[in-house]
Amino acid sequence: MTATTSRAPSPASIAAADLRAGRRAARLERLGEGATSTFTGLVFAFLFLPILIVVIYSFNAGRHVTELTGFSTQWYASAWSDRFLMNALRNSLTIAGVTAVLATLMGTASALAMDRLRPRLRSLLELLTYIAIIVPGIVIGIATLIFLVTAFDWLNPWLAFLTGGGSANLGLGSASIIAAHTLFTMAIVNVLVRTRMRGMDRSLIEASEDLFATPWRTFVQVTFPQLLPAIVAGALLAFTFSFDDFIIAFFTSGQDQTVPIYLFASIRRGVNPQVNAIATVLLAVTILSMVVAGFVYRRGQQRSALSSGEGNPVVGGTRS
Repeated sequence: MTATTSRAPSPASIAAADLRAGRRAARLERLGEGATSTFTGLVFAFLFLPILIVVIYSFNAGRHVTELTGFSTQWYASAWSDRFLMNALRNSLTIAGVTAVLATLMGTASALAMDRLRPRLRSLLELLTYIAIIVPGIVIGIATLIFLVTAFDWLNPWLAFLTGGGSANLGLGSASIIAAHTLFTMAIVNVLVRTRMRGMDRSLIEASEDLFATPWRTFVQVTFPQLLPAIVAGALLAFTFSFDDFIIAFFTSGQDQTVPIYLFASIRRGVNPQVNAIATVLLAVTILSMVVAGFVYRRGQQRSALSSGEGNPVVGGTRS
């Protein structure tokens, strides 16, 4: 009977196997990176290519939106001379401006008030704030519409009675859009301000109180300057969301038109090259507002970080 003996693999064969495995892993890694890059590129192309096409065709000289015939700014001039569009633009600017002011005041005040609450109650209100942000716009629009119509049905008879049967009558319009937009955007301001408050240097507030400063003076000279970047960023975002919104405004506008509602009505009548010009202007306003808001917020954080670092006393010596 013959006994078989197994030979251990040589170092050369082990090295060759490791080399083949390494090459196989490298090929798989390159293949995965290529697939990921391709998929990411397709996603970004799907997202931004339609926007780029709108911008390009807004400068098209021809009326056909599917055929480039030359460069022209006539559709911007045509949009500027459209009195219905200008009326919608005035409404949008007014609504967005008032919404930004109200949302900034209410969002900042609510953030300051929540900071003084007990942790459990504050956590509950924070959850409700996040819910207000993630709730679909169509839900906010329908809910606000039902609430306002019900309130108007209850208030209008009383107004008629108080005015002796006069023409005072509440209804949907710019004010109802402002109310609905404020409800949504104040939550955004609240989140930004509370996020800034978490990174705020509380020692400055304590030092101000130790120096017997009044609460109002502490807020004006210590708290407010630290919160200002978040407040400005929140106001710009509130203005942008209100100016661009279509869904909520569509349900609560009544007879008043905003620019998004005007665009929707124009598209229903047929595709007009003027729509591309208006959409490009809206896109530019949105991008500019977002960039400014982000710049102000980051610049404020950097300044606060520098001031906090410079404000720390040096133990055992003096600062230069």
